[in-house]
Amino acid sequence: MAVPADLQAHLDGGATTLCRCWAVVRRDGAAFGFTDHDRPLAFGGHTFRPDSGMSAAAIQAGTGLAVDSSEAVGVLSDAAIGEADILAGRFDGAEVTAWLVNWRAPDQRRLLFRGSLGEVTRGAGAFRAELRSLAEGLNQPLGRVYQAPCSAVLGDGECRFDLGQAGYSAEVAVERVEDRKLFGFADLAGFDDRWFEKGRLLVLSGPAEGLVALIKNDRLRGDGRRVETWEALGAAIETGDRIRLEAGCDKRAETCRLKFGNFNNFRGFPHVPGEDWLMSYPASDTANDGGSLER
Repeated sequence: MAVPADLQAHLDGGATTLCRCWAVVRRDGAAFGFTDHDRPLAFGGHTFRPDSGMSAAAIQAGTGLAVDSSEAVGVLSDAAIGEADILAGRFDGAEVTAWLVNWRAPDQRRLLFRGSLGEVTRGAGAFRAELRSLAEGLNQPLGRVYQAPCSAVLGDGECRFDLGQAGYSAEVAVERVEDRKLFGFADLAGFDDRWFEKGRLLVLSGPAEGLVALIKNDRLRGDGRRVETWEALGAAIETGDRIRLEAGCDKRAETCRLKFGNFNNFRGFPHVPGEDWLMSYPASDTANDGGSLER
């Protein structure tokens, strides 16, 4: 990207007043601004604060479709990026934009980087975050895979199933919780055993509000219902906090048809022969006419 004429004139002047600014916008919409200058700066709807101690390594941009990456380092603080938020995964995948700015005239600036946060680690009162450029998205597989299970995510634009329908979700208060991953409910009737298995648990209130976990087990027992997630929530969750349980889908055609009545939108290929056909052989009691394997 070309350097703006006014900034180039400032650079050509010899004595410069330059700093770097970073804007971080999380997926939940929370926005943060940081600068390595010693005073706050404001532009583009962001206020960039100097008290985070944030700095970044040199950002290298290559030609072609190579993925550019760098890293940022800063101080953990409750007012900026806190340890609890990192543990909860709130900054995972956050959008990052960086500029080179003339702090005497913030309108004179050049965009240096636009991308997202990758792996974020913490330690010794500081955090270290990997910066991934927009080219990172080119590493994601595209297109459909010919496989028997459904490739869609329940409720997304390909599945088109409305989880807001009665009987497919439940909003309840937490009654019992262990290790932030085991939840017990004395009275959660109206749903079959394993109904929420492979579904999602969304936290609607409390310190963990906004976090999502995938449900590993959902069992009806003599003392009520027991729901277990694959991983512990990244923030504390307490009795009385509101959560939402969503029905689970195991990606099978039979489940799509019988549980959700959504087979018209099934995104798999249930009639693709399995690998065991390589070991099949003719038998006298079966039809050997070269016809379809599905009858």
